[in-house]
Amino acid sequence: MFAKGSHLKKDTLSKSVDMVPTRDGFGIGLVELGENNDDVVVLCADLSDSTRAGMFRERFPERFIQMGIAEQNMANVAVGLALSGKIPFLTTYAVFCPGRNWDQIRISGAYNNANVKYVGAHTGVSVGPDGGTHQALEDIALTRVLPRMTVLVPCDVEETRKITLAAAEITGPVYFRFARVATPAFTKPETPFKVGKVQIFREGQDVAIIAAGPIVHAALVAADRLIEKDISCRVINCPSIKPLDEKIIDQAARDCGVVVTCEEHQVAGGLGGAVAEFLAKTYPVPMAFIGMQDSFGESGKPEELLKKYRMDATAIEDAVQKVLRKKRS
Repeated sequence: MFAKGSHLKKDTLSKSVDMVPTRDGFGIGLVELGENNDDVVVLCADLSDSTRAGMFRERFPERFIQMGIAEQNMANVAVGLALSGKIPFLTTYAVFCPGRNWDQIRISGAYNNANVKYVGAHTGVSVGPDGGTHQALEDIALTRVLPRMTVLVPCDVEETRKITLAAAEITGPVYFRFARVATPAFTKPETPFKVGKVQIFREGQDVAIIAAGPIVHAALVAADRLIEKDISCRVINCPSIKPLDEKIIDQAARDCGVVVTCEEHQVAGGLGGAVAEFLAKTYPVPMAFIGMQDSFGESGKPEELLKKYRMDATAIEDAVQKVLRKKRS
């Protein structure tokens, strides 16, 4: 069952659930920020319509800077703006930020604790036909390793809006990512969100599924199917990769005895790595990792790619059953 007090939509698991791109939440959040904070500025690398930064451009053209295809320069300009008292959001595809300008993010941004918000669009294999060159699968690892960097991953359009607003309240560098394709919009405005915290979306005692990004919905679908096999799954939404909600994750491992992490990212260095590193120090348990298994993506339809690379609800079901056998052996 859904967690007591859960603020998920009633049609969360129905076929009629609304499908909305998470990037829309970024555009909506930017406009909301612009209306309430004159220091917010937006920089874009010639992709304002695709990233939805164009919503801000239409409303506040005097605070929008089109940098062209020059992501490294954009990162340094953003630092200059931050050190001048502005709150810059710079956005492009995640293969370009942090992919192409990681050195500028590391030295100019994180090293100086500059108040810059780095935003990576078109992440994961669900980018689809653009293929492996444009499917960011390493961005969480690239940013999580940097000191002073906060790393956030929203599960749907509403949580993306909340993360956009929350990023502006953090003093220091922040990275967050979102997807291209329309995905289930299943949380509500009143669904809790706080940096450094997880949300338990479904109660369970047999296995803890810890997920980040739109794949959270697939985890809920998998848990719903598994209950028919008498397997009770605790589904945890983990939008805050860094800082991690160590208390709740530790408790989930102790209560359930096994953990499955789910993300549309390389299993090395992402959410799975963060959870495994933490539990190795506190309460080691058998784990399974849903994500990209040391491979690049390819061109195809999003649903086909998620199925091929084992990042769908069926793959999560299989992983849960496999890791449970380790627990019971």
